[in-house]
Amino acid sequence: MLAYIIRRLFLIIPTLFGIMVINFIIVQSAPGGPVEQMIARIKGTAIEATARIGGGSASETRTQQTGPAGGDSKALGGSSKYRGARGLDPDLIADIEKLYGFDKPAHERFFQMIGNYATFDFGDSFFRDRSVIDLILDKMPVSISLGIWTTLFVYLISIPLGIAKAVRDGTAFDIWSSGFIIIGYAIPSFLFAILLIVLFAGGSYWDVFPLRGLVSENWESLSWPARITDYFWHLALPVLSMVIGGFAGLTMLSKNSFLEEINKQYVLTARAKGLSERQVLYGHVFRNAMLIVIAGFPSAFVGILFTSSLLTEVIFSLDGLGLLGFEAAIGRDYPVLFGTLYIYTLIGLLLKLVSDLTYVLIDPRIDFESREV
Repeated sequence: MLAYIIRRLFLIIPTLFGIMVINFIIVQSAPGGPVEQMIARIKGTAIEATARIGGGSASETRTQQTGPAGGDSKALGGSSKYRGARGLDPDLIADIEKLYGFDKPAHERFFQMIGNYATFDFGDSFFRDRSVIDLILDKMPVSISLGIWTTLFVYLISIPLGIAKAVRDGTAFDIWSSGFIIIGYAIPSFLFAILLIVLFAGGSYWDVFPLRGLVSENWESLSWPARITDYFWHLALPVLSMVIGGFAGLTMLSKNSFLEEINKQYVLTARAKGLSERQVLYGHVFRNAMLIVIAGFPSAFVGILFTSSLLTEVIFSLDGLGLLGFEAAIGRDYPVLFGTLYIYTLIGLLLKLVSDLTYVLIDPRIDFESREV
């Protein structure tokens, strides 16, 4: 097993490198990079300031600055490769390129970035005046809280419910619970989040739960029992909205896994030996049926942590990693964008290895040493 783990750890390096290369090419080819973003800010600020001083409209000031279409001189950036750079001093554009590292070829910037990331040096944000690692650590508590509690409650609900449905397959309980599961699966989590706000967060009915932040403003002054209560009070609605959208698929997976195992020969043999139904289910069936369910916990956690919380964070005003990555992509904040991508990918690959090792812990018959990576 140790040799397998070492091989998998070494395999992470080219996999991570390939993912970063593909995303770097895609992001670099998209219009509206950080240089264009800064040019737009500079021109927008200059236009608004001139309009206020001169009393003219922004459109009139823009015409005065740039002149008729196509009339800018090359000395004022008329031949610049950046959209919107007309009317700006080429030296200023060169300074902006140097500021963001765009005075170097793309391949040189990429390998410099990868070299820094190998030592976990993610640099500083282009537009937030903070280091990338500080931003990630600042947003981490929100995403970790949503990911851990959502995954935990999804598994605590889905596995017992799936087992109960498998044991009572075809009964009224199975039919009615399937109806509720289908409804929960059909309603997107963000719509359910809005419904919870309308009902319980002062929307139209009861004002029971808070609508902003992970904790209250006076959290530091509270006692520890009050802090814990306040923390879960703020998390109640966001976690509930995510659990509703996430437990349906896992419940049906648990049910189908149990049904498949219950009909196998070894279960009939165990029953013939006089074992109770509880001994058969939890002594023989559970380990085999839960193999695929429990071993998928690490990947399920990563999915909830990094992909499913963006809309929830926006709706409940929670400033987490999902919102940070989205704003970085929209604002072309490349250090934040690639830094978070690197960390997400690395964590995902490591947890994939943990998932494989979990298979071995649940079922020792599985041997990864006997196969090629």
